[in-house]
Amino acid sequence: MGAATPRMRETFVRVAMYYSNRDVRLEEMPTPSPGPGEVLLRIMASGICGSDVLEWYRIRTAPRVLGHEVGGVIAEVGPGAGARQPDASGWQPGDRAFVTHHVPCNTCHYCLAGHHTACETLHRTNFDPGGFAEYVRVPALNVERGMLRLPEEVSFEEATFIEPLACVLRGQRLARLEPGQTVAVLGSGISGALHIKLAVASGAGRILATDVSEYRLGRAREFGADVPLPATEDVAGRLRQLTGGRLADLVIVCAGALSASRQALSLVERGGKVLYFAVPEPGVELPLPIADLWRNEVTLLTSYGGAPADLAQALEVIRSGRVTVADMITHRLPLAETGRGFQLVASAGESLKVIIDPQR
Repeated sequence: MGAATPRMRETFVRVAMYYSNRDVRLEEMPTPSPGPGEVLLRIMASGICGSDVLEWYRIRTAPRVLGHEVGGVIAEVGPGAGARQPDASGWQPGDRAFVTHHVPCNTCHYCLAGHHTACETLHRTNFDPGGFAEYVRVPALNVERGMLRLPEEVSFEEATFIEPLACVLRGQRLARLEPGQTVAVLGSGISGALHIKLAVASGAGRILATDVSEYRLGRAREFGADVPLPATEDVAGRLRQLTGGRLADLVIVCAGALSASRQALSLVERGGKVLYFAVPEPGVELPLPIADLWRNEVTLLTSYGGAPADLAQALEVIRSGRVTVADMITHRLPLAETGRGFQLVASAGESLKVIIDPQR
């Protein structure tokens, strides 16, 4: 693709179009226009999420522009945008902002029961066309319920961690992690790393982390894991050595492999909890030793996504420095190299967080 003329750049935006994990193309699309209550956001940083490279899931709707971990600057404001914001001035061009792609209705049975991420509206909402683009149109509902002002002390790159950290905050809140507890994190990719950092910040007593990558195990130690272990070792035995004979009060599964889901059941202490933060693909079943779980009062939990309150909390956790995130960034790539970024994340090699700069 040749260099775009200034007139073309006003009419078209560059996007990274996803066809498969090995086929991500730099293309152009018409620049979206914000309607009533909407804004046009100039994307300054966009993170590649582990869910972006779940090919069995993403390829069903390909080709499409992915990307939902973003930070940017308001480029244009549609009529009425910001009218319901607590700040009477509303959103203005030049404002620094974070926006989430999924927002709940706040009125359905699930939202009213506190299960915002089970809301049908949340699963249908998105921004146009996706975060791996120079600009996105943010729908009015997302502006109203999913946009946060970025303080100057939070960089655009750090803003890309707000959504994944919100998911982690929600998971640990549901699991009710308490100070002094022993935590086992299975899978030390970006989600596992965030769980480790948050568990440290929340006062966990001991943290064991597993992975199949030596690089990620090394990073897990840097982030606060007391014992990083290859997933194929005797993890239960090492846990008992670490704790004087007990297993983990909380096991957090951050790997989609069925082996991790199974292993979690062998690592949880009596009266403990297993949080399935990541799961295998649909159709894969996990046999449960239900009698043992019953006898030992083990709780199995699942957690999906983050709600608006989780996002606001995540921003404050990052702003305050309670959880640092900039040290997790391993690669910064221009939009034209998004395909390389997908390969880095999919390979689970020596990468942790890959950030795309759509303006490069």
